[in-house]
Amino acid sequence: MNSAPKILIAPLNWGLGHASRCIPIILALKENGYIPVIASDGAALELLKREFPNDIFESLPTFNIEYAKEKENFRFKIFKQLPKLFYSIRKEKKLLNKIIKRHAISGIISDNRPGIYSSKIPSVYITHQITVLSGNTTWFSSKFHHYFIKKYKECWIPDVKEGVNLSGRLSHESNKLTNLKYIGPLTRLKKKNVTKKYDLIIVLSGPEPQRTLLENKLIEELASYKGTILLVKGLVETEQKISTQNQFIIYNFMETDELETAIQESNYIICRSGYSSLMDLAFLGTKAFLIPTPGQFEQEYLAKKLKKEGSVPSCKQDKFTIDKLEKIDIYTGFRTYSFEKDWENLFSVFKRK
Repeated sequence: MNSAPKILIAPLNWGLGHASRCIPIILALKENGYIPVIASDGAALELLKREFPNDIFESLPTFNIEYAKEKENFRFKIFKQLPKLFYSIRKEKKLLNKIIKRHAISGIISDNRPGIYSSKIPSVYITHQITVLSGNTTWFSSKFHHYFIKKYKECWIPDVKEGVNLSGRLSHESNKLTNLKYIGPLTRLKKKNVTKKYDLIIVLSGPEPQRTLLENKLIEELASYKGTILLVKGLVETEQKISTQNQFIIYNFMETDELETAIQESNYIICRSGYSSLMDLAFLGTKAFLIPTPGQFEQEYLAKKLKKEGSVPSCKQDKFTIDKLEKIDIYTGFRTYSFEKDWENLFSVFKRK
């Protein structure tokens, strides 16, 4: 019988970013003698099951957050659903106690799932949003998040603490939290020596209906694009589907190995400005054009930050036109960051004193 300690790792199912950035953590847990128990729901759970088919999995309650079609209604619709969010967190906590007993869990890593916390075993929270931007209610949304962060033994921030950083004010504004630990950016990708195959790759992600709206917008605007376009829809389904449409080669989804190869085989990428996507692109040094999800203040802020720094161009979803891609080469591209980790030291939080 394997007596290695089991660590529960639970990413939020909000697009695929939280799940994808947990992949290097799961691999590191295995390399350091731990057994990961992976828990999530929806597309995030399906992605991790494909990446680690032989691992232990648990299904968590879905938050069932509904997203507004119009940007102006995004914040109102999210705040209106706070009671439902609290109910989901309570359901998570009840199920968590059963999971801890069932698998004899020794530690917890929660990526933005505030209900996945226990006072009885070391619990770690992962987030890049210490400051949660929400317009004129940023103070409230940030305090709301701090209430949960304080419960954890450590809060890991996937960014550097000082100097040039990726997350800006999201994780570098002053606050009274004492459990923060900057662990450097995370990526599931590896660099490969490949030749260019595509002129442009589009990687879609994030909640509906905005994912579909962007897909339709890009297919329409890029109809006259001179070159080969690889479109990855970001729809994790039972089986992979590949089709062609004029100059588009279309995949419903790609596994990690396929995606990291395809991005490096492409001259340019169009994608959302979600933080996990930015960490991947910064690691690869890919030339990009960013289109933030309408109404998601975090993505809008990150896109503006990189544009202001002269690193990566961007525009609003409804303002995108084919000629905007000409701006990519004017910008410098992503800065260089260290992705090396001292995993043994980080995981020492789970060792009994």
